[in-house]
Amino acid sequence: MRDTQAGRDTQGGRDTQGARDTQGAGSAVAAARGLPGQLNWLWLTVLVIALDQLTKHWIVARFELYERLEILPVFNLTLAYNTGAAFSFLAGAGGWQRWFFAVVALIAAVLILGWLRKLRTERMQGAALALILGGALGNLYDRVVLGHVVDFLDFYWGNYHFPAFNIADSAITLGAILIILDMLLGGRRAHD
Repeated sequence: MRDTQAGRDTQGGRDTQGARDTQGAGSAVAAARGLPGQLNWLWLTVLVIALDQLTKHWIVARFELYERLEILPVFNLTLAYNTGAAFSFLAGAGGWQRWFFAVVALIAAVLILGWLRKLRTERMQGAALALILGGALGNLYDRVVLGHVVDFLDFYWGNYHFPAFNIADSAITLGAILIILDMLLGGRRAHD
């Protein structure tokens, strides 16, 4: 039977429209709980990108190239442009490295998203991959739009300066450390 006034189907006195409404609400609640796998960690990716880009824009607006501001006896803020990879690897390669590293970052981003999607309960891996993804995308933006990566964190000891880096690089490093830690702890848990 069809109750045309209420727009409901009834079978044997049962309200099937109400049952469909309940199922729909259940699906919406399930969707709100999170994305497939550990994709719910993507908020961390967005946070890394936002912090990375905000700090880079702030530095570029206030510093001249290679200008330094001492914050601590072992730490400066500075402005440096890196056309290479981490620690200026291939910085003087002639320009092709810009697009090479951009393609590598895009491939890595796709692989990381796939990995996040497959994870189920591995929260540390989810957070680690989200950090790495945020860092990769933050530096990818710089490479594609600016042609170089903006670095500004300068740690040093005496006359030795560690290569300048940024928030994106820090997120990638922290993510890699978390993955290694998770592998070590996972191996220990498997033996316990």
